[in-house]
Amino acid sequence: MAEQVTRGATMAKNHKPLARFGFRFERGGVHSARTMMLDELAALLSYVDRKDAPKGDYLRAVEEDNCLAKRSGKTRRLTYRHLAELYSLDTAHILFRSLLHFWKRDEAGRPLLAALCAYARDSIFRSTAPFILKCPEGTVINREFLEEFIDSQEPGRFSKATLKSTAQNINSSWTKSGHLNGKVKKIRAHPTPTSGSVSYALLLGYLTGARGQELFRTEYIKLLDCPRDKAIELAEGASRKGWITFKRVGDVIEVLFPGLINQQEQEWLREQG
Repeated sequence: MAEQVTRGATMAKNHKPLARFGFRFERGGVHSARTMMLDELAALLSYVDRKDAPKGDYLRAVEEDNCLAKRSGKTRRLTYRHLAELYSLDTAHILFRSLLHFWKRDEAGRPLLAALCAYARDSIFRSTAPFILKCPEGTVINREFLEEFIDSQEPGRFSKATLKSTAQNINSSWTKSGHLNGKVKKIRAHPTPTSGSVSYALLLGYLTGARGQELFRTEYIKLLDCPRDKAIELAEGASRKGWITFKRVGDVIEVLFPGLINQQEQEWLREQG
């Protein structure tokens, strides 16, 4: 027991710097109750169409204006809470602020942008990435197999009913992101990475301390199912559009994010060393 407490305290300490950027490492996750809610997110960001909107505007849009057309006040409150847990909805967090930045510029990349943000904030969803990504294209992703994988992470944590619904929600999210195809029978597919989604993945890696070549080896780039050469090509495209700065001389790579990382965040990054 003492060893578990010590390990938990160490993990909390290690994750604290990233939490300032908007990452979440709580044990629970929205996917035990909902999917990554891509359609709701798209509707909300379309309704509150301002990059500097405070978090309260998103709350009012969902609860008071009922922009997502929910039947009851309770459902509206739950919907807002789940969206805030998945995406922060707070521009004080670079995780959400930069999501908005690329969301506006890269419509085709929105499913993967949402998946990356949800991955960074939902531990249950994040824990299933190794299971999904290791499956070759064309593999049938049986819900029962995913249930077994989830249960193997923490045996007995979920009841059978919760395990089933969680697996269904997670399969739905991976389908929305393009990693799976099919309504009932889920087949492993490859998503379509874009310049915006690659840029966002590079930024998430940068916030966690990766630099240079290592930026193209992070878990966030891996989530895109994107070969390194293709990711570099898309990053170069993003640089030409002015979304990021990408420089390459031989094997030396530099990626910067002008206008996205504010002064306070730069100081935090320097503290991380």
